[in-house]
Amino acid sequence: MHFAQYYLDCLSQASYLIGDETTGRAVLVDPRRDIDDYLHDAEAAGLRIELVIETHIHADFLSGHLELARATGATIAFGEAAETGFPIRRLRDGERISLGADDGQGVTLTVLATPGHTLESICLVLREHPEDDVPFGVLTGDTLFVGDVGRPDLLSAAGHTPQDMAARLHRSLHTKLLTLPDATRVFPAHGAGSACGRNLSSETSSTIGDQRRFNYALQPMPEADFVRLITAGQPATPGYFAHDAALNRDGHPLLEPGPPPALTLDEALAARDRQGAVLLDCRPLAAYTHAHLTGSLHTSLDTRFAEYAGSVVAPGTPIVLLAAPGTEQEARLRLARIGYDHVLGHLPDPSAVLADRPELSRASQRIRPEELAVQEPGLAPGEEGEAARRHGAEPARPQSADAMTTGATPADAVPTRPTPADIQLIDVRNPAEYEAGALPGARNVPLAGLSDRITELDPARPVVLYCRSGNRSVIAAALLEARGFTEVSDVIGGYDALGAGIQ
Repeated sequence: MHFAQYYLDCLSQASYLIGDETTGRAVLVDPRRDIDDYLHDAEAAGLRIELVIETHIHADFLSGHLELARATGATIAFGEAAETGFPIRRLRDGERISLGADDGQGVTLTVLATPGHTLESICLVLREHPEDDVPFGVLTGDTLFVGDVGRPDLLSAAGHTPQDMAARLHRSLHTKLLTLPDATRVFPAHGAGSACGRNLSSETSSTIGDQRRFNYALQPMPEADFVRLITAGQPATPGYFAHDAALNRDGHPLLEPGPPPALTLDEALAARDRQGAVLLDCRPLAAYTHAHLTGSLHTSLDTRFAEYAGSVVAPGTPIVLLAAPGTEQEARLRLARIGYDHVLGHLPDPSAVLADRPELSRASQRIRPEELAVQEPGLAPGEEGEAARRHGAEPARPQSADAMTTGATPADAVPTRPTPADIQLIDVRNPAEYEAGALPGARNVPLAGLSDRITELDPARPVVLYCRSGNRSVIAAALLEARGFTEVSDVIGGYDALGAGIQ
């Protein structure tokens, strides 16, 4: 048997190539859109990809089933409940897929219908030989993760409540997956960082036995308690999820490889002004905060670039990339993995352009953790200073990136910060992070939902943003600046840097 896991760190996404080496027949499960690695490895192993199986209709990335079907002639398969805009093979609960010379021989996959994350969700039990008592493993899609289970709330718009889907998920876990032998290896579709669950491990495989013992969601409990547990505290859903789910269900244009065209500064600004393009700065955070084009958005390639871009850029929006030299093609590909294909071009060497045109740029306003004066809820006027002293904070002023590196205060810096009572303190972490500990007086508006909830904030009042480490807060600050907020700062190092003293 040939078995290979392909794990894409930037999207926490796993796909699988499975083949029978005696016949050369192979299947690919949950592929991403750029398929060259699969094709190269299959050819090197002497395998023919005959079937592309999707464990469900994905929402967090654009799948490569159409690209693979074109490149290999493979049939596309989904669970029986799937409704798609293109021909598929419907896989029934209990159906066996044999890769041997004759039906029932060789490497075998058995389909388990496991609704809960979505209605059409399936898992695939993999045996090297059909008669093996203990399967080699089970591909669990988004039904079971290492350390968590799939979120049940993504179909709310389709009329299925999270509670109903969570109850289905409970039954799928206990009547299907947990009946497998403890030694069965678990191979999920996602790992830590994915918004498809709230407590995913960084491990990319496990066993049924370990998950039975250590996964919080699989501990013995009544179904009603499981439903309450799983429907609470899920991460905010990035704005592109519904867009990707629709494209994966209905069909999408095939991936067009290659770098984006180079644009001059005037062409980039014209695309913004005439075509409504977003200027997306994907340079490292330090470069962006030091100087960036006024009104540009930001998410760095060294973070969860595509997911964060999909949280602040609406699907279908034209994009001009402001990328460090040599990274523009990677940026375009990573956007294409979530279906953001409308990249008009890129601005070569943005840092050099900004140095030549300083009147078009600005530095980010950032606050050191020790400078943040926090306000406790319900304080009477005049009590904010005492609250700050109790939390070890001192009055502070927003500072430029130069001041952050030199420790000096530039002559044109804001001389005083507004009092805590004036500030809108916004925690852009996910709900579970916020509930585990937050700054006094902070409101939770997760980054993934900030664009939709921006009208809840007052652009006439100063905003201070923080996240866990100081990355998401910069992305959020860029979004607010682009929407016309003029007094926006974020906390360097985020909640982690503030330490355990502020709870």
